[in-house]
Amino acid sequence: MRKKIVAGNWKMNMDLAEGIKLAGSIDKYFSEKPAEKVTVILCPPFIHLAGVHEVLKHGRVALGAQNCAAEASGAFTGEVSAWMVKSTGAEYVIIGHSERRSYYHEDDKLLNKKTLLAINSGLKVIFCCGEVLKEREDKKHFIIVKRQLEEGLFSLTSEQMDRIVIAYEPVWAIGTGLTASPEQAQEMHKYIRDLVKEKYGSDCSKKLPILYGGSCKPSNAKEIFSKPDVDGGLIGGAALKREDFVGIIEAV
Repeated sequence: MRKKIVAGNWKMNMDLAEGIKLAGSIDKYFSEKPAEKVTVILCPPFIHLAGVHEVLKHGRVALGAQNCAAEASGAFTGEVSAWMVKSTGAEYVIIGHSERRSYYHEDDKLLNKKTLLAINSGLKVIFCCGEVLKEREDKKHFIIVKRQLEEGLFSLTSEQMDRIVIAYEPVWAIGTGLTASPEQAQEMHKYIRDLVKEKYGSDCSKKLPILYGGSCKPSNAKEIFSKPDVDGGLIGGAALKREDFVGIIEAV
């Protein structure tokens, strides 16, 4: 059985004190009620990582970053490398989030480079893929996701794939008022798992966690997570409120 994963992506929200307070309250919750069947990950902004790690040092909740540079080191002002992320105590890094693809024009070749650097730095990667509204309306969603995986991820070896979590983001259902149904989520998750099976074999596809990243809330989490190929969620806005985030985790 694949272990369920719920990762909270804080994006560019909260100052350091607020972030440490939220992380502490979530860690305290799981000290009283251990999340034995769920891996919980918090992904704060870069400058929060070391401080939040101190709060999470008991190991009940894992730490991740939201991004990393495409270079290992050097004269790249403002960038943060994968090994720097690892040095803060983080275990995971999100790569290829829809906002990085859209706002910062990160393509699959660049994301592949980041992924390999992150793995070689000892991190596990939450690799994001997904289609925008026009691609869904034009019925190109399967083509888009397949290309993102083939060009961004499928150069990895089977051993490297053991350090991968895939997150499917139906970008058209994030902050638009539209909703991806649990059936639509399951359809794409199964498609992704079948692609992995075709490339890496049955054992790899069965072990690979695939998360749903499309406006998940406590009210819809249980139904979405009940689908056989949905292994948890990459949570945005709801991760900023303890009650909502814990509610999603409890829905697992």
